[in-house]
Amino acid sequence: MTEVSGIEVVVFDVLGTMVDEPGGLRAALREAVPGADDISVDRWLTVWQEHVEHQMGRVNSGERPYADSGILDREAAERVAEHAGLTDADAVARLATAGQRLQPWDDSVSGLARLAERFPVVGLSNASRATLLHLNAHGGLRWHQALSAEDARAYKPTPEVYRLALTAAGCPPERVLMVAAHAWDLRGARSVGMRTAYVRRPVGDPPRPTDTFDWAVDGLDELVAELAEG
Repeated sequence: MTEVSGIEVVVFDVLGTMVDEPGGLRAALREAVPGADDISVDRWLTVWQEHVEHQMGRVNSGERPYADSGILDREAAERVAEHAGLTDADAVARLATAGQRLQPWDDSVSGLARLAERFPVVGLSNASRATLLHLNAHGGLRWHQALSAEDARAYKPTPEVYRLALTAAGCPPERVLMVAAHAWDLRGARSVGMRTAYVRRPVGDPPRPTDTFDWAVDGLDELVAELAEG
């Protein structure tokens, strides 16, 4: 096992960090409702995102029993169908699986491969096991291990989800690096002692002035270089 900057294992968020989730959902919405204008697509995307975010919050608060992301996506697709007047059951069913067909960012596959030459690499996602399996295959994301929040029956940033990665890593949390485009995700990882790297993406959640992450980079190539210097 190679140790660089004290890091033994690198853990990646997937949705938004390794794949373009909003872009993929927009593409699926346009496919489901051909000819829809950009304003409508953006409105339906907001309906989708707000539903999923709200339901994940309800699960984490104990207000709703655990439901995996596939169920939440199906609910979101049905809500969008109501707003869009979409009545084709097959189109709604395909829309519900849009999370399985998200495209990786340009540097995701190559950056992951380069880091995997130096470290064990782990995917840690709020996506369900089934969604994560198909998403990884579709995007060509090759992990040493891919973990779903489904195994914790909760969603990030609940600490139990990050502990899945720590258990898999088998080393102290300060030797595990969490990489994400979402500052809220990194705050959750930091709360259990993990080290953190913020990678800028067009769809990410940027850090606040008060955030202190170990690394902040513009892409995975830069992260590889930063870790190599450590």
